Amino acid sequence: MRIAYQGEPGAYSEAAALRIKPTADVLPRESFEAVFMAVKEGAATHGILPIENTIGGTIHQNYDLLLQHELPIVGEVKQPIVHNLLAIGGTARDTLRRIYSHPQGLAQCERFLRTLDNVELVPTYDTAGSAKMIRDGELRDTGAIASERAADVFGLSILEAAVQDFADNTTRFLLIGRDAATFGAPNKTTIVFTVTNDAGALFKALSVFALRDIDLTKLESRPIPERPFEYLFYADLSGARDDLPCARALMHLAEFAPSLRTLGSYQRWEEPTG
Repeated sequence: MRIAYQGEPGAYSEAAALRIKPTADVLPRESFEAVFMAVKEGAATHGILPIENTIGGTIHQNYDLLLQHELPIVGEVKQPIVHNLLAIGGTARDTLRRIYSHPQGLAQCERFLRTLDNVELVPTYDTAGSAKMIRDGELRDTGAIASERAADVFGLSILEAAVQDFADNTTRFLLIGRDAATFGAPNKTTIVFTVTNDAGALFKALSVFALRDIDLTKLESRPIPERPFEYLFYADLSGARDDLPCARALMHLAEFAPSLRTLGSYQRWEEPTG
């Protein structure tokens, strides 16, 4: 099993991939689009994508990419995120003039970053990639918000540990594959649908699940670029697509949803025990 992820070694996406399968071969890629292409072209069997964070919210780009590519969701994983302030060894905190990190990393450490004086916040393509940029450029006036593993990989020191705004900082990742074979028995389904621009249309769409006691664990709207002020709705359902109540609900929804697509039916993440 080879899992493509966005970022450099030490990225949280790499940690999430190895949490799903510790023996997996991991393949770094520069962008989320490149992760999809690696799976599509056969360079990887699977790809892993962050989809939402408990502090920073939804990663909207990946919802858009799931719609663009015909690659099913086959699993999910929740990865604890512990951010650290990294810098070249011997650097004093008050000498830092720039902080590099992915925009999500900066957003998740906003309170801590406000305590730093005369520091420019610089968004980059990756948390671990920020550590690499500092190492490669020997940037002694620059710090990075990244993981402890990124510090080890790129030989940096941790100036401040666990600087995220909230201790319980977790990102949910989706695993995509070339086919629909899942890890374990599916008990969760992700769909995307549209509704007509009529009064009560969304209420009617969601009622098909309420009538059958199917829990919606997430509902997300995204604009349709070529149709101003019209929206796609992404929903996570508690149930397998082939379970009778879920299958009937989707058939019912199809009666008045102009478009409906199942993005994947897969096993909900459960924290390992023991």
